[in-house]
Amino acid sequence: MKFIVETSARHAHVSEADLETLFGKGAQLTFRKALSQPDQFASNEKVTVVGSRGQLSVTILGPTRKSTQVELSMTEARQLGLSAPVRESGDTAGSAGCKIVGPAGEIELKEGVIVAKRHIHMTPPEAERMGVKDKQVVSVRVDTKDRSLVFGDTVVRANPTYALAMHIDTDESNAACAAGEVYGEIVG
Repeated sequence: MKFIVETSARHAHVSEADLETLFGKGAQLTFRKALSQPDQFASNEKVTVVGSRGQLSVTILGPTRKSTQVELSMTEARQLGLSAPVRESGDTAGSAGCKIVGPAGEIELKEGVIVAKRHIHMTPPEAERMGVKDKQVVSVRVDTKDRSLVFGDTVVRANPTYALAMHIDTDESNAACAAGEVYGEIVG
């Protein structure tokens, strides 16, 4: 069973409190475009992520979350001077910290910067059809022109609210020349 493989570029998720600190009292995220996962969207709001060696502009994804985190590629983290671990989204305990600057203020994250572990979103019935379970680690073959490859260490994330799609970061996408519409398939 094949599924779309999407490139997830650098982004931030913010809490309501941090959104107000960064953008002002009563600030709300404004919709720019829908993402493949239900109810998720790229907002018009951007912040600057600052590390010891530089800074990057980062889009905030909505809706707001319980806690603030930043997801970068390994290349971006190194450019900023951040030692970001590879983790599943939300697993930020003991991860790198950074400063985040918005138009109305800034916050200092003690932890919350990660390189997102590649993963496949799917519903439980889709997982059953593919013979996998939530949190199982699999390998995925991605066929592209001239640079097909197999991504190991891919986490299955099965939840009734998900839409079937694999997410890789920009470093992984570049390694596979995964531009445009690209599909993957669990192997092994």
